[in-house]
Amino acid sequence: MSWFKRDKGDDEKLPKLSDKDRRVRTEGLWQKCEGCRQIIWKKDLEANWNVCTKCGAHSRIDAVTRLKLLFDDGEFTRYDTELRSSDPLGFVDSKPYGKRLLASQEATGLSDAMIAAEGKLGGRAVQICAMEPRFIGGSMGSVVGEMIMRAIERAVEKRQPLLIVSASGGARMQEGAVSLMQMAKISAGLMRLDEAKLPYISILTDPTTGGVTASYAMLGDLNLAEPGALIGFAGPRVIEQTIRQKLPEGFQRSEFLLKHGMLDAVVPRLELKQYIATALTFFAD
Repeated sequence: MSWFKRDKGDDEKLPKLSDKDRRVRTEGLWQKCEGCRQIIWKKDLEANWNVCTKCGAHSRIDAVTRLKLLFDDGEFTRYDTELRSSDPLGFVDSKPYGKRLLASQEATGLSDAMIAAEGKLGGRAVQICAMEPRFIGGSMGSVVGEMIMRAIERAVEKRQPLLIVSASGGARMQEGAVSLMQMAKISAGLMRLDEAKLPYISILTDPTTGGVTASYAMLGDLNLAEPGALIGFAGPRVIEQTIRQKLPEGFQRSEFLLKHGMLDAVVPRLELKQYIATALTFFAD
């Protein structure tokens, strides 16, 4: 026997809810730390520049956020926003390269995998190029190479230091040899910067791999890295499968590279700006 009876007419008075409205709206408000695996309120994580407040693990950040972190008051002037890849090979894999470019441009609001900017860091005018890992894996193609070369030319002309923040899967295979040519092109440009006696600081973040590591990422007068960043040419799984040996603990992480003399320092993200500002005082104008 039912103790309560529902009037079917009540259902008609209630507002109709869609499946979307029935869900609890918490999606995207929390994020799991990749270090300690704790669930963190996303706004707290973003307020701490994506550094875990519990274990200090560094999550990836986009190029715009990176520039806001480094430039005084988060203010900067962007350059070369009109540059676009011409798709020199008409490359097609699971879909045409042209469509991949358009999809990445719409998703990130950028023309390619880099932002070239000018502003002040610690009161000193600098040129900074920051790579965007969400744009086809932060891969280096002809546009990235040209942006860096133009930044080098501005640095020489204005007598300013150059900083490059690397976050890349390496050279962009969809542009073939054209992307590989950027390695030599940028390396030659950095030699011009050296001849002009202007400092170049390379900042390696997670991940920095492939042709980017094999060229400008490791050519800085000062090579810095964030804690726990994956840095190398081939990935650890590829190396293990090739040499058929187990790699050491922490292999290709920034702390491992620092221990073996391949980096000058591993600097936490929240201390990076002040570290660079201090370092720049040691370079003569």
